[in-house]
This record gives sequence, structure tokens and C-alpha cells, in this order.
Amino acid sequence: MKVLGLDTATSGCSAALWEGAAEGAGLGRSARVTVRRSAPMARGQAEVLVPLAQEVLAEAGAGFADLDRIAVTIGPGAFTGLRIALAAARGIAVARDIPVVGITSFDAIAHGVPETERAGRPLLVAVDSRRAEPFLQLYDGALAPLGDPAMPDPAAIPDWLAALCPPGPLLLAGDAAAALAPLLTGRAELALAAGDGLPDAAVVAALGACRPAGLPVDPFYLRPPDVTLPKAGAQGGRAGA
Repeated sequence: MKVLGLDTATSGCSAALWEGAAEGAGLGRSARVTVRRSAPMARGQAEVLVPLAQEVLAEAGAGFADLDRIAVTIGPGAFTGLRIALAAARGIAVARDIPVVGITSFDAIAHGVPETERAGRPLLVAVDSRRAEPFLQLYDGALAPLGDPAMPDPAAIPDWLAALCPPGPLLLAGDAAAALAPLLTGRAELALAAGDGLPDAAVVAALGACRPAGLPVDPFYLRPPDVTLPKAGAQGGRAGA
């Protein structure tokens, strides 16, 4: 099975190809990401993503016709950014008649932290919302979600966290982790995960290979997008002009 992973949900752009056994047959030792490309960027992903994916496939000696499924980050993240990869994934999937698997930014970041670094500690993933309030998701040591995703006011984050996770070791990950850490100074055993904290298409592809086809691929928002859509009346007026 070949799975193309795509991500433009936050401040990066990445594509990767996972190759291995078919779903349900066990991943096996040979199952792995064979090619990965990424570039940090907060804007301009629309021009870069598809050529990046083509580059990944070409290096692997494959093409879009060889893919069995697409895996893509669905958010939370930047409104425009996450929709770029979603649109590309859907377009490729329709053209090739293959399924798309949606992976949250939280899961992509959490599973990108090596097990040796997590060391059984709870993991708090913090994604930059471009506002004061970060997008948050807490996981236990086995990466099972604890509670629902949230976007609390910064002053309320210590109490929100205390209700889900007792005092003790805690690892922070995500592109908002460094900004979040000063709010949690009451936790003595606090550590930041290594890396840039961005979702990685290599992780997205690997998760997409293991999870059932048909997972939702609609954008996942924790707050309304910062866009103003034209009113129906205004649309009609322009159309008739």
C-alpha cells in the first residue's frame, strides 16, 4: 500500500510517501516513510504543495496513479492553510478514486514526538491559533486523548489542565508550546519536546496507513474562522450587475 501524506495546516508545508502492507495485514518491518519533503512557511503553500508532492513521488519512482490513499491534516490550524492540503487531497482522491483519511493536527504532532522522549509522560499539544488562546489537546502516556480539544483563555489554562492532569511530569509539544510554558510555571516537572512543533506529513502518512479509510476530512475548527463571507443579498446584487 502507498499512502501520500500532506500537511499545510499550520506554518509549514510537507509531503511524504508511506509504503507498506495493506491495512489490516500488519505494518511489518518494511513499512516506512520512503520519501519526505518539507518547507517552513506561513503563506504560499498553495503554490508549493502539489509540486512538492510530485517531487516526493518522483523520487520514490511512483506517480499519483500508484497511490492507494491520501492522508491529510484537517486542523486545527490556519484557516487558509489547512484548506490548501484538504483541497489537494480531495482533488487527487477524486481523480484516482481512492480514499482520503483525515488526521488532526494534534494527533500528527503528538505521534511525531518519539516514544523515548515521551517516556510515558502526559503530553500537552499546543497549536498556535494566531490569537492569544492556543489550541490545546492533552494526551496520556500512551497517546490516548484526555478530555476534549480546547481553546481556553490563557489565564484559565492552569485550572483547565489541573482538572485533567494531576501535578507531575508533563511534556509540551507544538508550535505554541514555548509560549505556553510560562503559564505553567507551577508545574515543577515541565519539559518542551524537541523539534519545531509542526505537523509532519511523514507522521500523517503513517497514521493514515494505520487508520480506517473514511475518517472525516472536513476542516476541524475550535473557533469560527477569521473571514467575513458576503451576504446572500450582496452576492445576488453583484451577480445581477
